[in-house]
This record gives sequence, C-alpha cells and structure tokens, in this order.
Amino acid sequence: MVKYQDETLDRTFAALSDPTRRALLARLGEQDGLSVSELAQPFAISLPAIMKHLDVLTDAGLVAREKTGRTVACRLTARPMEQAMNWLNRYAQFWSDNLDRLAAFVEEDPWQTNPQSPPMPASPRAQASPSRGGSARGRKKSTPRGPSRKI
Repeated sequence: MVKYQDETLDRTFAALSDPTRRALLARLGEQDGLSVSELAQPFAISLPAIMKHLDVLTDAGLVAREKTGRTVACRLTARPMEQAMNWLNRYAQFWSDNLDRLAAFVEEDPWQTNPQSPPMPASPRAQASPSRGGSARGRKKSTPRGPSRKI
C-alpha cells in the first residue's frame, strides 16, 4: 500500500479548505508569476490578509514566492497537489468499484414492470398497526446519521 505523508496532506487540505485561498490558486493557475499586489487586486480584502493566505499556501507547499528587488512573485507548485490527488484517486477507485458491484447486483435482479398495488384499506385506522392504533403522532421520523468513523 502507498504511504502518504499525513502532515503534508493535512496542510494541503487545510490550505484548500478556504475559498479565498482556492481563488488565489485559481488566479495563479490562469497566470503564473503574478506579484502579490497583482494577485490581491480583485479581492475585497486587505493586502495583509492576502499575505496571511499566501503564508498558509506557502507553508503547504502549494505556492512558491520569489523576491526580485521590491517585488514578490508567486507561482504554483504542483507536488503537494499531486499527492492530494493520488490520495483522492485511491478513494475514488474504491467507491467506483463498490458502485459497479451495486449496479451489477441491481441489474441481475430485474424489477417488476407492472407492480400490483395492494388493496386500499377501508379506513385510515385499519392501516395503522395495533400498537400504534390509538396514537395520533403518526410515523416516527428517523434520527440524523451519527458520526462517521475515521479511516
């Protein structure tokens, strides 16, 4: 099994979790080598806030900064994103295989084309089970799904 550096993945996904940082990466994807001020221009936040976002992206290894004189140029770095994609592809393959098995299972048991509907009861009271016959609450709603386990 492939071993992933958890710390690198954690930093990558943490950096990608913010919409402003994703937008900064998208701008660098369109035009690499933008200065910090050019990169910050379309955003309605301060330059120090953009710098903090760039610090997070740099710490995650997603952006490299290069200072030339007084100008700091930013460019994308692919390695952490490749590691994240490899990790995601492993789970995409898992779900694809499981969904393929589910599709094969459903296809091997053909559905009835004209299901017969059960006869309608004479009154709504006859529809209720004996234990709920006197209850006015109706059906119990399901509870929300519990926490998922970590993989």
